[in-house]
Amino acid sequence: MQEGLKKTGKTLVLDCSSGISGDMLVAALLDLGADEELLKETLDTLPLTGYRVAVTRVVKSGLDACDFDVILDSEHENHDHDMAYLHPDRFEPAVLTEQDDHGHSHGDHDHGHSHDDHEHSHEDHDHAQSHEDHDHAHSHEDYDHEHDHNHEGHHHHHHGRNLGDIIRILEAGKLTPGALEIALRIFRIVAEAESKAHGLPIEKVHFHEVGAVDSIVDIAAVSICVDQLGITGCILTNLTEGTGTVRCQHGILPIPVPATTEILSRYRIPFHIEPRIKGELITPTGAAAAAALRTGDLLPERFTILASGLGAGKRSYETAGIVRAMLICEEKAQAEGRETEEHDRILILQTNLDDCSGEALGYTLEKLLDGGALDAYYTPIYMKKHRPAYLLTVLAGADDREKMEQIIFRNTTTIGIRVFPADRTKLSRRILSVETPWGMADVKCCRMGEEYLCYPEFDSVAAICDARGTGFMQMYHQVKEYAEKYLQSENIIS
Repeated sequence: MQEGLKKTGKTLVLDCSSGISGDMLVAALLDLGADEELLKETLDTLPLTGYRVAVTRVVKSGLDACDFDVILDSEHENHDHDMAYLHPDRFEPAVLTEQDDHGHSHGDHDHGHSHDDHEHSHEDHDHAQSHEDHDHAHSHEDYDHEHDHNHEGHHHHHHGRNLGDIIRILEAGKLTPGALEIALRIFRIVAEAESKAHGLPIEKVHFHEVGAVDSIVDIAAVSICVDQLGITGCILTNLTEGTGTVRCQHGILPIPVPATTEILSRYRIPFHIEPRIKGELITPTGAAAAAALRTGDLLPERFTILASGLGAGKRSYETAGIVRAMLICEEKAQAEGRETEEHDRILILQTNLDDCSGEALGYTLEKLLDGGALDAYYTPIYMKKHRPAYLLTVLAGADDREKMEQIIFRNTTTIGIRVFPADRTKLSRRILSVETPWGMADVKCCRMGEEYLCYPEFDSVAAICDARGTGFMQMYHQVKEYAEKYLQSENIIS
């Protein structure tokens, strides 16, 4: 499983109360400030034909939003906007004409989309619904869950690409290493989900809609924008899914569809089902992108919004149909311009182990601490039938939950982990190197109000002890006392 992005740098917050799909996310990132021209130039380097990209402004629920549209030619059209096809129980089928046996007339925009007055008109489509204000929750790429939308005997020129095909396409383009890494991660997440859903080895999974041109473009575009914005952390909030069924290549499936369900389960992504909304809000592409980018679910207690953007979807459901993106910077508490106590939220992960060897426990602790755990330890306990066991406890940042869980599952015999949020108060600290009469020592200096507390680092004291042949506790206290007096006399910690 992926470990998410690094925790430092710019943090992206995605409000997904209307769900998430690839095109919605791309549009939100563009509205956030990603370079549209750079995106188009990079997409042009991919060995793909049969499409063009349009970036426009639309009105969604009275809000001005960005719309990212991958417009396909007639040969590649997959009808992901066709509500009558996707939900035949709710919408009348489109009226077909000789001009367009797919229910679409590909006029100036290949879809007949008119962006005048922030509306997309399908009048030239002979389409049953007008899709006013472009008020749809999703777009072409969304049906990566193998929706091969073939109407009236029409078949695409390909029967789906496998993961190797898609990797070759992406590697042939001029994506930066960072963008390529993100794109490959998203596709691998989808491949894992489809493999599980269809009971096939990952190398034998053929993507119909994810392998389609628009889906490849959407996923590549997400990756290019994220990399270009320098985003290194992503908080996912308010993820909402609808109800009912949707027609896919494999028939009419329940919402969320199997691939989406597998991704949400495998990556432990919290979400909410809104029973009043009949339709699919979370697409497999959207779920995979969220899983690839997500590093946490909890907002900092205090933060500043650096930029915000709205990305529009394309299906008409009983929801706003937008993804809201924000770039934020966490605010640290300050008093009179000086550092004071800091407050943050961490997670406590615990599991009981009555059949795990001491070697495995020791190895697991090392992996947890090396992997970024704030602390990790185990304590003796007694379980049912009075069996001796151990309670493994891990303290970790909220962003590291998945990484810690994977280390525990991979290296112990547990099949379940309890997770508790905890508020933490920590003293501001800095490590200073001090020249003592016994040698150099690193000392951790912590501030508590107007008082400073100094703690020599273990490795420094141990090195002095080894060099001078003295006892640890005696040398520890000597170094501590000397460091406090020295740093105060030099006004370093006063």
